[in-house]
Amino acid sequence: MPQIPEKVHELTVGQLSSRSGVAVSALHFYESKGLIASRRTSGNQRRYTRDTLRRVAFIRASQRVGIPLATIREALDSLPEERTPNREDWAHLSEHWRSELDERIKQLGRLRDHLTDCIGCGCLSLETCVLSNPDDVFGERLTGSRLLAERRTES
Repeated sequence: MPQIPEKVHELTVGQLSSRSGVAVSALHFYESKGLIASRRTSGNQRRYTRDTLRRVAFIRASQRVGIPLATIREALDSLPEERTPNREDWAHLSEHWRSELDERIKQLGRLRDHLTDCIGCGCLSLETCVLSNPDDVFGERLTGSRLLAERRTES
């Protein structure tokens, strides 16, 4: 990974891509979604501040755990613009997601523990399936294929 001299305060899109390991097209996409920002030179080339590297790393880490880009953008909007975010800023930001991540971990654990049984079972029963209907929460409303149609229209 190429090092960028400390005296360089702005990065080209190529340098940002190289340092972050993120494709140029992804960086352009992030910018179009308001996740990162650049300024334009007189030649219309993008220039990013060095702290954009941390933002890109945060975006990638957040995506890996399944956090939607809209939620990531809201979080990044809460960071200070007048200075580079510090460890406390990042810790405060991640605190908001802790319970959501804990719930996802719990669901993934349940999926892991029951996946083999579910694949081998073939029951397709929304009434008894511990993965698609834990504790028969859907049984209060509807059963069978009518429930599947209702769930599709709610999405």
